[in-house]
Amino acid sequence: MDGGGRVSGPLSPAEFPGATGPAARLVGGVLARLPRFLRRSDSMRRGRPGPSMAERLPRGIGALGLSTAFGALALAGFVASGRYDAFVIENGRPLDILARVAGFGVERVTISGISRMYEREVLAAAGIDWRSSVPFLDVAEVRARLLRVPLIASVSVRKIYPREIVINQVEREPAALWQMNGEISVIAADGTIIDTMRDDRYASLPLVVGDDANTKLGEYLALVAAAGPLADRIRAGTYVSGRRWTLKLDGVDIRLPEVEPGAALARLVELERANRLLEKDIIAVDLRMPDRVVVRLTEEAAAARAEAQKKTKKGTAT
Repeated sequence: MDGGGRVSGPLSPAEFPGATGPAARLVGGVLARLPRFLRRSDSMRRGRPGPSMAERLPRGIGALGLSTAFGALALAGFVASGRYDAFVIENGRPLDILARVAGFGVERVTISGISRMYEREVLAAAGIDWRSSVPFLDVAEVRARLLRVPLIASVSVRKIYPREIVINQVEREPAALWQMNGEISVIAADGTIIDTMRDDRYASLPLVVGDDANTKLGEYLALVAAAGPLADRIRAGTYVSGRRWTLKLDGVDIRLPEVEPGAALARLVELERANRLLEKDIIAVDLRMPDRVVVRLTEEAAAARAEAQKKTKKGTAT
């Protein structure tokens, strides 16, 4: 080309057999400079089609696709039949199985912060067992599962490769037992239920009974402290009608007033010190009236007292 962008050399008419003249030579020269993929192939010029799609695909691709389709159908049937779930329950998830084979199964779980719970309870709540693997254990999910346990206040979970899981937990502190409708629950100091009474591990905790007794736990514990030498003999406290307490001491009910129950307890302590009142054949002491103490005798004692009164009356008449 010259400086003006014009073709300045001779052109060959080879691309146009049989064509002559300056125009034919010009077009032939331009086409000769086009990329090969823009020019028609010999087969196209001859009117013959190129290779078909089937001829262009790799050999065996049809068999591979058919096998994949049959495999997908078989897997769908396996899952739909419920056999996959049974397999996972028995052996674990396929990825966990592969990880265990590779040496990454969970073989050790270190748990710190256990106070009231048992290790087996923590593992069951976390969902960790011999089927688990370290790489595919979801620590966020394990933490969420553990936080659903009322007794656990906070927890962290981390992996230590290749085979260990570490759990650090902080438990809520049980403060008392609460009996309601025949069921006994373990409660924290604020009255929150944190566990159920399933064995004797909580047997030494104070016991409160009745509606809203859990929310009045602080009042009950204050009364126990005010009982002085009688505190060790208090077995439970019943919150009556949402207003007052009745304490149970070794089979004797102590009925306290709604107002100033601590002062009433102080009177009982003095009566016990001076007269050994609670050593008598009585089943209840009523302290609800500030100017008197009402005592209820056992049936045997009441019958004996009645008989003694009859004899006294007969002797007087004689």
